[in-house]
Amino acid sequence: MVREKVAVSTRTLKWKCVESRTDSKRLSYGRFILSPLMKGQADTIAIAMRRALLSEIEGTCITRVTFQNASHEYSIIAGIQESVHDILMNLKEIVLKSNLYGTCDASLYIKGPRYVTAQDIILPPHVEIVDSTQHIASLTEPINLCIGLKIERNRGYLIKAHPPFQNETYSLDAVFMPVLNVNHSIYSYGNEKKEILFLEIWTNGSLTPKEALHEAAQNLMDLFIPFLQMEEENLNLEDAEHQIPFSPFTFYDKVSKLIKKKKRSLKSIFIDQLAFPPKIYNCLTKSNIFTLLDLLNKSQEDLLKIEHFHIEDVKQILGILEKNFALDLPKKKGSPFFF
Repeated sequence: MVREKVAVSTRTLKWKCVESRTDSKRLSYGRFILSPLMKGQADTIAIAMRRALLSEIEGTCITRVTFQNASHEYSIIAGIQESVHDILMNLKEIVLKSNLYGTCDASLYIKGPRYVTAQDIILPPHVEIVDSTQHIASLTEPINLCIGLKIERNRGYLIKAHPPFQNETYSLDAVFMPVLNVNHSIYSYGNEKKEILFLEIWTNGSLTPKEALHEAAQNLMDLFIPFLQMEEENLNLEDAEHQIPFSPFTFYDKVSKLIKKKKRSLKSIFIDQLAFPPKIYNCLTKSNIFTLLDLLNKSQEDLLKIEHFHIEDVKQILGILEKNFALDLPKKKGSPFFF
């Protein structure tokens, strides 16, 4: 467990992690502060961050399970101690983490007698299990247990959209929320004119509270990007005949205009919006490159120093920047991107 003394800033708005601990593989805790805030601002930020943490962050779950020789959900399969329903509930408890886009398949092929745990699941390379000791079933006889799994990355809740049982396939209610709980408290000081926001976050281990906080803030910024894209025009909103409706636009069309206008806007464009392949995205984020501005302040030489990065990856990044923004990266270090 890590604890730090709380130091209150009286000048620039700053945030800090003051406590961080891992209670188990499936439970992490973090406590953060943001200060100094004017009266009322802490509540505004806390409410928005809590909603973003609980509903805007994506998670990975098992959503469908296919059994062999199971007539219904409450079937008992000879040689297996648990019923089909019990196995489904155990599979639902498995916590996954991934950079998956959409859905993928996994499987479980085990011959008894033995205990079956989450580590026995055969997963695609971009998915991993947070707690591999999660119990699934107990095989008491030398039989084969064959299960097919459908894994999905999404956010919020997924209620069974299909019939609960169809052709030996069961749909599961899925909870994609990696953040288990969020709590906040506010401390007033300076004759109650200023505030400190304390934010507590619990996660299921698929990401740390600090990562959850960063992703929630990023998702909030994504929601506000359209407001940053509004043209500075003098619209006569009182005369309906002269109102100018906002026409549909694509993300990259508007962002290209933002780049020409304001450098600060680049901080609001995150690299997960740029359609990079999972490998490139993972390498960039591990190197603390989260926004388009972070990327543009790197040279091609800098990118090649990133672990597991190759010239083909750099060429792919250059192609996306050229196609969407008409931008390039300097070849040598020491020539960062400037306006």
